[in-house]
Amino acid sequence: MDIKENLKQLTNPYLPSWEYIPDGEPYVFGDRVYVYGSHDQFRGDVYCMLDYVCWSAPVSDLGDWRYEGVIYRKDQDPHNTDLQGNLYAPDVTIGPDGRYYLYYVLSNWGVVSVAVCDEPAGAYEFLGYVHYSDGTRLGERDGDEPQFDPGVLTEGDRTYLYTGFCGVGDKSRHGAMATVLGPDMLTIIEDPVFIMPGEAYSHGTPCEGHAFFEAPSIRKVGDTYVFIYSSQLFHELAYATSTSPTKDFVYQGVLVSNGDLNIDSYKPADKPMCYCANNHGSIVQIGEDWYIFYHRHTNGTNYSRQGCLEKLTRRADGLFEQAEITSCGGRETPLRGEGTYPTYLACHMFSPLDVTYVPWSGWMDDRFQKITQDGRDGDELYGYIANMRPETSAGFKYFDCHDVDRITICTKGYAKGTMEVRNAWDGPVLGEVPVDFANVWCDSTAEIAVPDGVQALYFTFRGSGYLQFASFTLHRKGQ
Repeated sequence: MDIKENLKQLTNPYLPSWEYIPDGEPYVFGDRVYVYGSHDQFRGDVYCMLDYVCWSAPVSDLGDWRYEGVIYRKDQDPHNTDLQGNLYAPDVTIGPDGRYYLYYVLSNWGVVSVAVCDEPAGAYEFLGYVHYSDGTRLGERDGDEPQFDPGVLTEGDRTYLYTGFCGVGDKSRHGAMATVLGPDMLTIIEDPVFIMPGEAYSHGTPCEGHAFFEAPSIRKVGDTYVFIYSSQLFHELAYATSTSPTKDFVYQGVLVSNGDLNIDSYKPADKPMCYCANNHGSIVQIGEDWYIFYHRHTNGTNYSRQGCLEKLTRRADGLFEQAEITSCGGRETPLRGEGTYPTYLACHMFSPLDVTYVPWSGWMDDRFQKITQDGRDGDELYGYIANMRPETSAGFKYFDCHDVDRITICTKGYAKGTMEVRNAWDGPVLGEVPVDFANVWCDSTAEIAVPDGVQALYFTFRGSGYLQFASFTLHRKGQ
């Protein structure tokens, strides 16, 4: 199988490697899944530099995503005439009139803006700002806290709006807020109340250590309201539940971490398996299954983020277990164990340094590998792993392997040594592929038998110099 055929499967990231859509809010409308998010730029120097676009896929095939185009431009907001405000994480809800309402906050203004459209992925038009009955905008009344990252849920004529941002140690902001809007989707009929504390006010509460930071999102599962948010640890999406949309939320745990922290099923719980930073996303039911959408970081910065998804396991009590990050959306949907795969599908990248966070200052230094691409933003070129130094590893999960007896790697760079292959991050070496100096992409093959069954694959570079690692190919006997 060539790369194009293999990428028709469900992979992470689920969109093309040249697309950067973080903060994903997934919804099923009709027979398609729509994802709304902010829009980063490859090699961007701040968050959310581009206009909103939308992607959708049939509910029957999460590997078949379709670009719906630009749905809203940042020059459409009347406040943003100088274009200094970027379009931060949005959310969408269906109003009582059956129309689709887009809620967002500009990066330089703590007020909630609203746009509307007759279709889920059509051309949204600016509608107005969320405001009190006297016309004062939410976020501008005395005592209001700045609005940030709106999440919305509509039930009948009431829309529940969730907002907030609370930095660690910041006592000027109290936590996540819930505000109730009337049928016009703009006017407040119940003032904001706090439903989840920020770190400074979380001590002694059930969410201590996982207090609210940002990224509020809301879903209803049966009769239970599920509040999803990014915790004070940045890399994880936590959740709380209640039988009321505006009170009594109880912390329940973590849904996903973009470094696989907290999970101890295959490694120590505190070992990061990928370089982490902020996280934002939500859950959605597709068919009988529940999924968590989240994002990862690329290019060695915080500003080129890509959407990923994982299948969730729901317990008998209705709560969700933390999902393991994968290259394929979950162990239940492994990739074919044959053919060529691009290395931007790596779900794990780590070194002996055990670094948890991508440096907030910007570029990751030259000790660490990163997923990047050639060309400019929008160029349809496959991503790859750059700057793979000695002792660094890249992991891919999972593949349904049968009779794999050879592996080819495609590399270039000033490097010489071997690429060790394992089926566990700390497992025995299955074999080694030679690596030599090359200034253009070149292939190298070795006889390596991969055990049959659903397997992870880890590649560790041993030698000197640094590698660019583009792809690997799994060969079956007789092929």
